Amino acid sequence: QVQLTESGGGLVQAGGSLRLSCAASGRTFNIRDMAWFRQVPGKEREFVARIVWSGASTGYHDSVKGRFTISGDKDENTAYLQMNALKPEDTAVYYCNAAELGNTYWGRGTQVTVSS
Repeated sequence: QVQLTESGGGLVQAGGSLRLSCAASGRTFNIRDMAWFRQVPGKEREFVARIVWSGASTGYHDSVKGRFTISGDKDENTAYLQMNALKPEDTAVYYCNAAELGNTYWGRGTQVTVSS
């Protein structure tokens, strides 16, 4: 089992920045990649960004390219999401996700609210 704990959410004005953190614990040795998703009420959870530990490759949803940066420390089993130039439409609950040996794990989420 892998446990994921997010932190760093909050309220920020449009144009501001936030940094989310996701700490993984438990059976972390075989984690292949970590990702961030987000969800607003009434909509499906959507992919935001992913980092693959092997090679440190990253990927982003088009709506956040150039504004968000995912990074991580494999030795610390922690992933980060630096969010700059935030927009009101970025308001959502942000969830951390980890893939390990065919299993997928989710954190409980952290609320990000961007005021206009």
